[in-house]
Amino acid sequence: MLIGVPREIKPNENRVALVPAGAEQLTRDGHSVLIEDNAGIGSGFSNEEFIQAGAQIVGSAAEVYGRADMIVKVKEPIEPEWGLIRENQLLFTYFHFAASRELTEAIIASKSIAIAYETVEDPDGSLPLLIPMSEIAGRMATQEGAKYLEKTTGGRGVLLGGVPGTPRANVVVLGGGVVGTQAARIAAGFGANVAIMDTNLTRLRYLDDVMPKNCTTLMSNPSTVREAANAADLVIGGVLIPGAKAPYLITRDMLADMRRGAVIVDVSVDQGGCVETSRPTTHENPIFTVDGVIHYGVANMPGAVPYTSTIALTNATMPFVRSIAGKGFEKALEEDKRLRPGLNIYKGHVTYKAVADAFDMEYWDAKNFFDWFI
Repeated sequence: MLIGVPREIKPNENRVALVPAGAEQLTRDGHSVLIEDNAGIGSGFSNEEFIQAGAQIVGSAAEVYGRADMIVKVKEPIEPEWGLIRENQLLFTYFHFAASRELTEAIIASKSIAIAYETVEDPDGSLPLLIPMSEIAGRMATQEGAKYLEKTTGGRGVLLGGVPGTPRANVVVLGGGVVGTQAARIAAGFGANVAIMDTNLTRLRYLDDVMPKNCTTLMSNPSTVREAANAADLVIGGVLIPGAKAPYLITRDMLADMRRGAVIVDVSVDQGGCVETSRPTTHENPIFTVDGVIHYGVANMPGAVPYTSTIALTNATMPFVRSIAGKGFEKALEEDKRLRPGLNIYKGHVTYKAVADAFDMEYWDAKNFFDWFI
């Protein structure tokens, strides 16, 4: 198979979908790998390293898309790339379709095959290709929140852990999944008072056992969220419904009762956000303020630490890339049930129900195309 890796062009996105070691593995498997010129430079991987690994460097994204059977990316294609996608071409990347009707319609129109990293699912319900980036985003959420709590960046001027004789910051984490757990762990490590909220009592029991003593678990409901937010210096949103838009847990009216200079870091923003007033921002312009509350909404947080993120991502994606390249798309999905939920759009048809529901589009059960699909 001919595998193409274009350079990421989303603003301040420095990750690359394949490291040289991965390119070497694929070429040893008998495949050809095209890397767009300097696609890996932002992550610390040079053209020369890819060439030594057996990959071919090409001069443009148009050539990568024009020749490759499978495109492997990090982030969803953005508008300048939509016209390059070919009918029947396989795209394997993060899509987060439910957050963008325009992207969804563009991929439908291309009649390509879209497998989304974020909905590949293990038998236990975990999301193996989302976990490494969620781990990084969760840890970064506390780091970024602490920075924007500083007075010089517009915040309340609060140190997360305080010092002897001063109060610690109050950190509220919405969601007890991977993002929330990592964010809470880092915040607790800084010495803050941390409350982690979820609707799953079993998960809360687990977190109560394993988290530090300065981390409290709370059942999430509108009343407890409002009460916790009112006392918070930092709120971190880590809510995820796989493939679907995140629900609003912090509504616009709640901001009026929050502390002036408090910070909200909405990691859920790439799935629409769990804060009503959130919107996607960039690493260049990461924050905005609503009713005196600072909002941080960078949708590709791990892109700020691309060396770490690229290695972590490719550790997770490479077994799936090799499987698809070696067996072909259909055989790989037939033999690996984890990959099947990743199929979001197939040749002009939405095959992931949460995406269809998000935009009131027609849903096509993949059984219409593959009788083995369950």
